[in-house]
Amino acid sequence: MYGREKQYADAIEKKLETRKVAYVRELRVSDSGNTLDFLIEEKIVLELKAKRMLTSEDYRQIQHYLQETQMRLGLLVNFRETCIKPVRIVRIDDAKKI
Repeated sequence: MYGREKQYADAIEKKLETRKVAYVRELRVSDSGNTLDFLIEEKIVLELKAKRMLTSEDYRQIQHYLQETQMRLGLLVNFRETCIKPVRIVRIDDAKKI
């Protein structure tokens, strides 16, 4: 995480601790070296961004995290100057498994 993303993550972490919500911050995903921002209650992947707009790479990144962790739900939250833009992402199962 860089710059403002870290500050937002710090604030979210404080809220999770205050409300006694179970979480893991900066969880390493497999041997790829990728790190997701938060895993909340072993159910939800939370990925934070602080950029003007999300790109297709941001969506691919969280989908990859969902595949690697086998979690069903992810939240991609973009903190912008004037508003917060959360997006709910559901894991797409591989066609091989069908």
